[in-house]
Amino acid sequence: MALGAFIGLPIAALLIAAVGGGLILRYIGDEATLTALRLSLATSTAALAFVLALGTPTAYLLARRSFPGRRLLDVLVDAPILLPPAVAGIALLLAFGRKGLFGPALGLAGLELAFTPFAVVLAQAFVATPFYVRSARTGFGYVDRELEAAASVDGASATTMFFRITLPLALPSLLGGALMAWARALGEFGATIMFAGSVLGRTQTMPLAIYQALETDIGVSITLAAVLVAVSLGLLLLIRAVSRS
Repeated sequence: MALGAFIGLPIAALLIAAVGGGLILRYIGDEATLTALRLSLATSTAALAFVLALGTPTAYLLARRSFPGRRLLDVLVDAPILLPPAVAGIALLLAFGRKGLFGPALGLAGLELAFTPFAVVLAQAFVATPFYVRSARTGFGYVDRELEAAASVDGASATTMFFRITLPLALPSLLGGALMAWARALGEFGATIMFAGSVLGRTQTMPLAIYQALETDIGVSITLAAVLVAVSLGLLLLIRAVSRS
């Protein structure tokens, strides 16, 4: 009960200030608020697509295959959870910034990632990936291999088995992981501000707008914070529902 109060009281205080004080009605239509909302939704959704595309085969390999370097890959996938977000941002900047490790090669290709919306997506994907891969790996690992063996005996190809048996059975874990990854991407702050900066309408996501508004307009800050809390709580309820299905 004490722990629940410790966590719940600050959340309740924020929601009371936003709703009870009428701030959310006053500021939800503010252009700066809407701009940050739109950018956050767009970049976090793009980051999730990136995570799903690369994370799903990686999770399957980690769960079902043995190969050289598997342990190292497992450690690397989990590393962003332990890295402070600011450290992740600096690492991304040193890798993909204009003067970073791959900066000259990207420049020759006419690409510039740092301090652009693409940098926001990469920063969000970097910190969100472990949340999806860990859950997906668990889902793939729990699939009964006897079902796959029976389908193989019946002549099913590896592709057919994956899409007809393995993927549907692991789907609740994949969906739960995807929701967690999307929520983590939506709330990302440290890596984003280090690698992408905070430019209104270009790289300023909701967490960055909250931080900036603390110095200029506390009402906008509270409104955006309340929206993020509402979205996070909604996602937690979805994750619980998916995990029980």
